[in-house]
Formats: sequence, C-alpha cells, structure tokens
Amino acid sequence: MNTGKTLFAQLMDFLPWTTFTRLVNRYGGDRYVKSLTSTEQFRIMAFAQLTYRESLRDIEVCLSAQSAKLYHMGFRQEIKRSTLADANELRDWRIHAEFAQRLIAQARKLYVGEALGFELENTAYALDSTTIDLCLSVFPWAPFRTTKAAVKMHTLLDLRGNIPSFIDISDGKQHDVNVLDILVPEAGAIYVMDRGYLDFERLHAMHQASAFFVTRAKSNMNARRVYSAPTDRSTGIICDQTIALNGYYTRRDYPAHLRRIRFKDPETGKTLVFLTNNFALPAATICALYKARWQVELFFKWIKQHLRIKKFFGTSENAVKSQIWIAVSVYVLVAIVKKRLNLDASLYTLLQIFSLTLFEKMPIQQAFAGSDYISEQHNINNQLNLFAF
Repeated sequence: MNTGKTLFAQLMDFLPWTTFTRLVNRYGGDRYVKSLTSTEQFRIMAFAQLTYRESLRDIEVCLSAQSAKLYHMGFRQEIKRSTLADANELRDWRIHAEFAQRLIAQARKLYVGEALGFELENTAYALDSTTIDLCLSVFPWAPFRTTKAAVKMHTLLDLRGNIPSFIDISDGKQHDVNVLDILVPEAGAIYVMDRGYLDFERLHAMHQASAFFVTRAKSNMNARRVYSAPTDRSTGIICDQTIALNGYYTRRDYPAHLRRIRFKDPETGKTLVFLTNNFALPAATICALYKARWQVELFFKWIKQHLRIKKFFGTSENAVKSQIWIAVSVYVLVAIVKKRLNLDASLYTLLQIFSLTLFEKMPIQQAFAGSDYISEQHNINNQLNLFAF
C-alpha cells in the first residue's frame, strides 16, 4: 500500500506557500476569516482547474464524494459552495495575480535554455490579446458591445518555453495598442506583434529603450526606400530595405529609419511585409520570429480548451479576475512540474493524467504510462514480519 501523499498534495508542494502567505497578509486576505482561508481557497480553485469542474455545485459534489481524503489534500473541513462563492467575491484578486507572477519568474528561469528552432541570442516575446465573451446582463461591469460583455487578456509570451511573462486583464473595449503604455520594454529583447500594435509613437519609445520589435506593415504605409540589401529570392525573401517614413505625423512620431522585409510564404503563396528596428539579424530570422508569434495564439487556444476561463464561478470583477489568475498559476505550475521532474509529456497530457489521478497516493512520475520510475519507498510497509530468517 502506498503510504505517501496524494498526487494533488504533491503538486501543491511545488508552490512557494511562504510567498503566498506574505501576499495574503499584504492584502488582508484572511482578515476576519473564520473558515476557508485564502490558502484553502486557492487549493480548491486549483483543484477545479485541474479536474475541469464547471460550477461551484460541481466542485462541492466532487469533493464531498471524496470527503475521507480531503485532509490529505490540504483541506481542513468540508467544502461548501456558498463559502467558496463568498471567498471568490471578497478575497482581493491581486493576491492571485502577484502569486502567478512569482510562479512565472520561477518557470522562466527553468526554460531559459529552451531552443527556438532557429539561432537567436536575444530574449524573444510574442504580444497579443484574446477576448473572453461574457453575458452583459450578468457581467455589466465589463461592457464590450451593445448587447455583449467581455474581458480581454493581454499576454506577453516568452517564446522560450511558452511561458507568459506579462498579463493584463482589461474590459473588452480597450484597444490592444494601449497595453504598450504599461509594458516596460526590456533592453535587447525582441517583441513580435501583429498589425494591431502598429503605433509609431509607441514603437519609437520602445526603440529608445533599446528594445527591438517585429511587426507587419499596413498596406497604406507611406515610406521611401533609402537602401536595399542583397537578398536570395530562393528563400522567399523578395527584398530587404532600409526605409524612412514620409507622412508628416508618422515621420514626427518615428524619425529614425526602419527595416522593411518583403517575404513570400512558400507554403501559402501569401506575401507579407515586416517592419523592424533590428538591422543586425538576418532577414530569414526576422521572418522566422514573426512565424513563431503563432505560439501566443496556441497558448490562448490551449488555456481556453483545457482550463476553466470561459465558464466562471462568480459574476463580480473580483471573482472573474481571481479565476483567470489562478488558471494562469495552474498552467505555470504544470510547466514547472514538467521541467523539474523531467517528464517527457506535453502539458495537455499532464493535465489529462492529473485530472484522473489527483486522489491517488503515488509518486507523480509513476502516474505516467511507460515510466520506468520505481519508488524508493515501494518496500516500506507498516506490517511487521512474523518470520525472521
């Protein structure tokens, strides 16, 4: 018989609970709390993410069915949906936001050596947003259209490891480009964005901060060619030019030269025009960087399909933001566990297995089919041997 911890408890052990306690104290999360501490609230919400629960009643019924194992999972008492609903409404969402940022910092250190698929020494980020649709009558604090509500999740994804390094949650009306005002550029880093972020004043501020950007040009951009570098058209690169902006406002907002690369995708036959302030990297690398931007789209698709951020357990702004940030924490936690235990499985596979084995008492490595892991405690038994040889 396995006498160790449940798999859920082992996962929770990877979290820096001292840091979480410090954040709870900073925001008064447990002030006047008699039951269901902030720690237990996080554990329950993390359990809901890992097991694909759909509602507060779903969480309550599922945990009640395993009441004998709750203590071993870190829960001191039976879970009531009304108590959890109150906690989600009242506990400051910034506790979970800052805790997720601490986990992100840990994960990025673990994935710093990940390969991009092409040679690049710089840190590379993909910036984009996704819209999470809501019902206007239920979520009136998040107006989006006349008959619809929504929140936007602006994400800066580190392309090494696909770890989100910056997240901002706003109402659905906020334009994507406004996130550049709160983003602090990192000197030497490369930010890959689509045309929605093409604002020359903000891009010039990024340029002055010694950061690089890669984006796509609009069809009506007014510019003149200053210099053309030789290119190999067999690679799909039609031209590699240094340009200057001609428009009065664009020239005022971005007085420096830009690099324009025209690329014909051999797979789709579509011609793309890229703009960047990096003149050192090969043109093929700039094209590969923009192609890698698709990883942020896959990240949004992944968390929407495999975590609970489309159906919410509460209707207030605090409850929605708390649930989104806890979902991000779970995503990063699984990435940390995968790296620290050297698990040869995708994040999707990890979540699928965790969803079925959280109540089991076994080492995490043993939960994966084909694993040759053997627990060091497999011979430990509390039963005394009646026969001595």
